[in-house]
Amino acid sequence: MSTTKNWMVQGRYFETCNCETACPCVWLQPPSEGDCKLLVAWHIDQGHLHDRSLQGLNVAMACYAPGHMKDGNWQAALYVDERADDSQFEAIVQIFSGQQGGHPAILMSFVGEVLGVKKVKIDYRHQGDSHCLIIPGIAQAEIESIQGIAGGQAEINNPPLCVVTSHPSIVARSKNYQYRDYDKNWQFSERNGFFSAFVYKP
Repeated sequence: MSTTKNWMVQGRYFETCNCETACPCVWLQPPSEGDCKLLVAWHIDQGHLHDRSLQGLNVAMACYAPGHMKDGNWQAALYVDERADDSQFEAIVQIFSGQQGGHPAILMSFVGEVLGVKKVKIDYRHQGDSHCLIIPGIAQAEIESIQGIAGGQAEINNPPLCVVTSHPSIVARSKNYQYRDYDKNWQFSERNGFFSAFVYKP
């Protein structure tokens, strides 16, 4: 007997990694430097799992792919907004770890090792063409969009691999990217970034 998956999250997201702009991994090409060190952040404007509202909460994930991303073997660490109560924490973990299906389940199918799940303070900011994430003592990242030749933002739509499928990815470049947790210590600037609105659902 199948159970109905009653969940949805939508809002804004951004990512940055150590690849050159724009990241070749979305086209199933090898990472610019042989591996991919990825940091993703989501702000949930509206969302729920069953009757548990997730509105206003932030989520982040760090991923390390030791080679070609399509080959899997990613390591991943999940970070959940400290403002989430126990039921909201469990709902976010279920959704973003892929247990509830949808696109997160596809992304997590590439993960070979979960480094951990932590509840932390997550500051997600966005203004115009700029997006910023701060997790005190762990991560700090800021990206800004790249202008297209005809003006406005440059976009990538429907690549073979991406964090968000519901909206085109706006191409960006990092102004700053630092991550330090588990056995990782990453620091980059002037590297790839993407951002967009997002919708995940079953």
